[in-house]
Amino acid sequence: MQIHRSGSVLLTGAVAVALAVTALPAAAQAAPSATAVISEVYGGGGNSGATLTRDFVELANAGSAPFEVGGLSVQYLPGSPSAGSQWQVSELSGSIAPGGRYLVAQAAGTGGTVALPTADATGTVAMAAGSGTVAMVSGTAPLTCKSAADCAADTRIVDLVGYGSAVVREGSGPVPGASATASVARAASLADTDDNAADLAAGAPTPVNAKGETSGGGQEPEEPGPTEPGDVRIHDIQGTTRVSPLDGTSVTGVPGVVTGVRASGSRGFWIQDTAPDGDPRTGEGLFVYTGSTAPAVKVGDAVLVSGKVAEYYPGTGTQSLTQITAPRFTVLSSGNALPAPVVLDARSVPGRYVPSADGGAIDALPLDPSRYALDLYEALEGSRVEFADTRVTGATTAYDEIWVTVKPRENPTRRGGTLYASYEDQNTGRLKVMSLDPARPVPTANVGDVLKGRTTGVLDYASYGGYNVQATELGTVVDKKLRREVTRKQKKDELAVATYNVENLDARDDQAKFDTLAEGVAVNLSSPDIVSLEEIQDDNGAVNDGTTGSEATLKRFTDAIVAKGGPRYAWRYIAPENNKDGGEPGGNIRNVFLFNPQRVSFTDRAGGDATTPVRAVDTWKGVELSASPGRINPASTAWADSRKPLVGEFAFRGKPVFVIGNHFASKGGDQPLHGRYQEPTRSSETKRIQQAAEVNTFVTALLKADRSAKVVALGDFNDFEFSPTMKALTKGRALKPLIATLPPSERYSYVFDGNSQTLDHILTSPGIRRPDYDVVHINAEFADQASDHDPQVVRVKVGGGFWH
Repeated sequence: MQIHRSGSVLLTGAVAVALAVTALPAAAQAAPSATAVISEVYGGGGNSGATLTRDFVELANAGSAPFEVGGLSVQYLPGSPSAGSQWQVSELSGSIAPGGRYLVAQAAGTGGTVALPTADATGTVAMAAGSGTVAMVSGTAPLTCKSAADCAADTRIVDLVGYGSAVVREGSGPVPGASATASVARAASLADTDDNAADLAAGAPTPVNAKGETSGGGQEPEEPGPTEPGDVRIHDIQGTTRVSPLDGTSVTGVPGVVTGVRASGSRGFWIQDTAPDGDPRTGEGLFVYTGSTAPAVKVGDAVLVSGKVAEYYPGTGTQSLTQITAPRFTVLSSGNALPAPVVLDARSVPGRYVPSADGGAIDALPLDPSRYALDLYEALEGSRVEFADTRVTGATTAYDEIWVTVKPRENPTRRGGTLYASYEDQNTGRLKVMSLDPARPVPTANVGDVLKGRTTGVLDYASYGGYNVQATELGTVVDKKLRREVTRKQKKDELAVATYNVENLDARDDQAKFDTLAEGVAVNLSSPDIVSLEEIQDDNGAVNDGTTGSEATLKRFTDAIVAKGGPRYAWRYIAPENNKDGGEPGGNIRNVFLFNPQRVSFTDRAGGDATTPVRAVDTWKGVELSASPGRINPASTAWADSRKPLVGEFAFRGKPVFVIGNHFASKGGDQPLHGRYQEPTRSSETKRIQQAAEVNTFVTALLKADRSAKVVALGDFNDFEFSPTMKALTKGRALKPLIATLPPSERYSYVFDGNSQTLDHILTSPGIRRPDYDVVHINAEFADQASDHDPQVVRVKVGGGFWH
């Protein structure tokens, strides 16, 4: 409905009125419940200023009969979920008595002094104090909805509470007032009118469990720890597969020496047997999960541990972590020598990644640690490991993590990373490294730096990144002086076209982000003639109030480019329908063209809007667009809840050129490379293949009208150069991917889990000859980055045969 150009917004009066009265999307509404409801939600546990040590969700039964919760779950979603946000699940068991309560304990923080009453169920979710959504769900499969409207349509939701500024909520709005010291609670009547703001209110947290106990009282005395070793050893618990043969079994007096202690987050400690059985398949290390209680042990303590063996799956599709839960333990002595760590290097880590189960679970397959890297890591789960002088392949994150490779010659990139070259050729030497000592976090490092000296720690497994080393001793970073690249300036007779994913830029962002991104355009990209931007949000970002325009965002960005020495860019975009293009709810993400009017002109043709498809029109003057800017077949199911490609017709030196800005569907929902299902299912790929086919069909139509038409398709395609998506995009040789023209060691624009890979691409039609193409590395390899993507640029010399 809106076509935007710099300096003006083309809105007729009728359209402006229509936009002003557009209704907001419906709020999520489970049917009003006369039985089980969410009665209280508190996400401030353990925060600074809090009294209680952990978060909780309280359920209540307003009915006259017991309410069974076995097979149900409590699930949590951040208040402003991103594309990668997932519902986190806590499973329930038992029932709620008529008029009774049911307490679900969640993650603990480092603050607070008062424990919850004994919980009826326990999860590990770290809920936000100020904003979030909690749902009671029939079943344990994670919800997938991320908007109020979509959640309203999910019949599995029994009850739902959004608090703070939550996007997903029931009724007129979320419950205000939640904080580190305030929960949101339902009225004593437990009335459920499907309006969160009306049904609940903020106040002091008052958790109550099924026994009617409140915080600080009624707790059962703990059983004493074991005094004699039992018959079970750690290698008996770990067994020869990924799942313990003793899963669900209570064990008594398991001996071991404490090798590491985690005192925050998912608290607990690792123990390792000092008398291994000699079988390389059976692990000798194990995690002891103490929940909200800080473990009263230290490294070097010899302990006996009793408890229940459990397999913990930290995320959807992940492998499990074997652990002892609800532990009781006795410290026998302190200051004991630790078992020698296993050295991880190019000789000890196999070259093959993981066995295949034809897409099924590998849980029951016997481990073969001499053949498969993931089998080796699984056999060492919970054990001490060591490596030295490793190259950093993933820069330090905001969570104080880095990725290293213990195989320095494995698929190296030109700048020090590790290339992800194919689905079959996994990089087996990658490991994530974190510090167990909060006082000594992982140092800041960029890709290509070296973690010099010895790093020792316990091998762990988590949902994000898989196997990781919880370091008790860290090497020191040697700075290899990685520098941001600057591409050359285009010549007078060269057209320069670039793509840049600017990571959810909106007018509310800090000026520093605008300035850094602007420097990337003006300096590092040397002010291209056309820049196709991905992830421009509406002017108020994730605020979900119906705003769809991006004029203020683009004004700030182009002003910042001028301040960095760049040209005064103009822009074109088509505003999406509210909440119809995916991305962060309320953000209304879209593609945008910037162009330098001193070098190139934009051919404006009316008729393009959020829902009208653009067509290739064959005229006596040559092919042209039915609308410019326009969108490719926006009503196609391929683009449902996803960004629609933006097409524009430009003129350079009097000649037309067609530019297609793309941002395909994300990889969210794919099974992890390190997970239990092998080979992993790439479920998100189906949509990208459909999207690629739509773009290919459009380009083919352009070329049918004029086989020499000059087309540049570019953007964040969210897929690799060897993927089926790329095959569908280039079908019939309509487009050529320029990434394939680079040496293999330079084919990347993004770094994920220590893998340097290509998600961004520039493709050109056959009429474009001898392009000069460059991926400009300024973000993905650096700890300090304005975006997680590197931009790209292609330059074409008119005299070199760009035009016939």
